[in-house]
Amino acid sequence: MQKITLLKISTPILAVLFVTQIVSGFLINIETFFSIHKWGGRIFVLFVILHVVLNWNWIKANYFKKKRLPRPPVK
Repeated sequence: MQKITLLKISTPILAVLFVTQIVSGFLINIETFFSIHKWGGRIFVLFVILHVVLNWNWIKANYFKKKRLPRPPVK
C-alpha cells in the first residue's frame, strides 16, 4: 500500500481515537471508562507511531534542518 493511502486511512482513525480518549474520560461507569480508555489508549499510541513513521521525512525537513548562516552580499 502506498504511503499517502496509509496516511489517508490512518489520520482519520487517529482523530477518532483521540476524541474517544477524551470522551471516555467523561463516562460515568468506571468499568466502561477503564475498558475503553485502556484499549483505546494502546491503539492510539500505535497509530501515533505509525503516523510519525509515515511523516518522518516531513518532520526531518521541518524540525531538524540545519540553520544556515546568511551569505555576505555580493559586490
